[in-house]
Amino acid sequence: MPRITQEEKAHNREIILEAAGRLFRSRGVKAVGIAELMNDAGLTHGGFYNHFASKNELVAEVCAASFLTSLASLAQTVEEGDREGASPLQRIVTEYLSTRHRDAPDGGCPSSSLAADAARDNAAVQNAYAHGVEGYLTGFASELLREAHEKGAALEPREAHRRAIGLLSEMVGALILARAVGQADPDLSEEILYAAREDALR
Repeated sequence: MPRITQEEKAHNREIILEAAGRLFRSRGVKAVGIAELMNDAGLTHGGFYNHFASKNELVAEVCAASFLTSLASLAQTVEEGDREGASPLQRIVTEYLSTRHRDAPDGGCPSSSLAADAARDNAAVQNAYAHGVEGYLTGFASELLREAHEKGAALEPREAHRRAIGLLSEMVGALILARAVGQADPDLSEEILYAAREDALR
């Protein structure tokens, strides 16, 4: 049987990471077995260990990669600046606390979709998650400082970081709640999104 090239191996690894990211975010880490994951990726079960030493290693890498993608999107929004009368932070809040984002956990932000898994997982996964959260806080605090400067308002970096923590906590918490009650009480789910969105935008 011919051996695969390094390029093919790297490609297969990316396929596994992509499939794992989608499945973990939509269903949770514990609900997804390696056999199912590899089948979804279109690869053989035994091939998993050619790329990862364990499922825990995969989870940590998925967490890190998911945050990288999410933070790149945040950076792009910031780079675009104010659009249609809305600041980057306003657009981020509006999109994050939207029905569309609530209904697409498989491609959504890992800060909400992987929170419960990270809380129960090992140090490597929690480190990857914490690094991603810090990335969000840094981005939010930077934008809060920029907005304050443009308005001529005084805002210390420490206070901006504190406000960034509050903003991210409200966004993540609201999205988790909205998803948790979405099927049982759709109206309540929408109300949670609306209330949190309005509060955050203020």
